[in-house]
Amino acid sequence: MAYDAQVVRRARQRLESAKADKESAYRQNLQTVYEKLPRVRQIDVELRKSMVLATQAVFSGGEGAQAAMEEVKKANLALQEERKNLIHSAFGENFLDESPVCDRCGGLGYVGSQMCSCLQELCRQEQKKELTLLSCGEHDFSNFRLDVYPDRTIPGGKVTLRAVMQKTFQDCRAYAEGFDQNSPSLLFSGDTGLGKTFLSACIARSVADKGYSVVYESAVHLFEKLEKARFSGDEAAARDAEKFTACDLLIVDDLGTEMGGQFVTTSLYTLINDRILSGKPTIISTNLTKEEMDKRYSPQILSRLRGNYRRVAFVGDDIRILKNRGIVY
Repeated sequence: MAYDAQVVRRARQRLESAKADKESAYRQNLQTVYEKLPRVRQIDVELRKSMVLATQAVFSGGEGAQAAMEEVKKANLALQEERKNLIHSAFGENFLDESPVCDRCGGLGYVGSQMCSCLQELCRQEQKKELTLLSCGEHDFSNFRLDVYPDRTIPGGKVTLRAVMQKTFQDCRAYAEGFDQNSPSLLFSGDTGLGKTFLSACIARSVADKGYSVVYESAVHLFEKLEKARFSGDEAAARDAEKFTACDLLIVDDLGTEMGGQFVTTSLYTLINDRILSGKPTIISTNLTKEEMDKRYSPQILSRLRGNYRRVAFVGDDIRILKNRGIVY
């Protein structure tokens, strides 16, 4: 799972902060123990001395080395037991917690070259924060309402609009629940106000919650950032441009609302093609019809969208208008 460098940086800062807080709390609690139980301070001094004696016994060699080592070990264990009993009796069992912030990595965030599960969890949380800022955090499949879609038959067809949207909803939820790096790319198409943004945000939230890196961006803002990265040298825009290519799942909302032009055409083709070649799934939503897509985008872009993306249909009446009229709540 490819997390953005800024997400990893923030996650590592949180891990380091948690480690420092735990160490600080331990030092403060130890001082409290020393003030109330002077014997514990004496024991700690004796334990440090016993470590010196143990080292001397190891390096001295001779016939008595092993016996001396056993005596030091026995005395050490007795002191540790006495220390534990004193502290537990006065302060409770977990007052002086000496365990690391993570038992697996000790708070380093990595086990060898592999990211530890503790740091992965913090990265997942930081990823979700970004999505929350983009209004994806409040979207959940459980809030989807099928009853706002008409139960009338599609003109010239045999199924109802609601039945089509029920399948669309089920497909989107299954996609999110089963997402992995081999998941297909999707093209959400249909008129405005039919739930494309809502369901794509639900997918974003669910996939991010599984620990994958997700970037959710409107087409307008995406191309603005790509243009800044290309022509202005804006560092933040450059980082965003890298995320568009590197993230596990890219979601582009409202394709077709961006300004046209050669830069947009080239950038869109490059982005789509690069993600196809790297095997990274993308979800694109658009209000444009097939005819409008044919007029707006190049044959190369259309070929990749139709050949590498699975179309997901959205049908019905504009939910925003229905809400404004008080027909649905």
